[in-house]
Amino acid sequence: MNIDFIEEKLDEIFKELEKEVMAILMDESLGKGETNLHMKPLTSTKQILTNAIDSIKMVDRLAKEELEK
Repeated sequence: MNIDFIEEKLDEIFKELEKEVMAILMDESLGKGETNLHMKPLTSTKQILTNAIDSIKMVDRLAKEELEK
């Protein structure tokens, strides 16, 4: 499994999420509540992707350990 490739693609997604976050934060027409509502899905998405890459790394590490036995 090419973990580096997966991390590279996730980094690209994180950069896009950051752009969306900045657009929301810079939108002065949104109130605090609306800003928070727009931010929650982005925050959740980032956390899900972070957890996914951590899980992929763990599975890859465990698979390599099994092969070494």
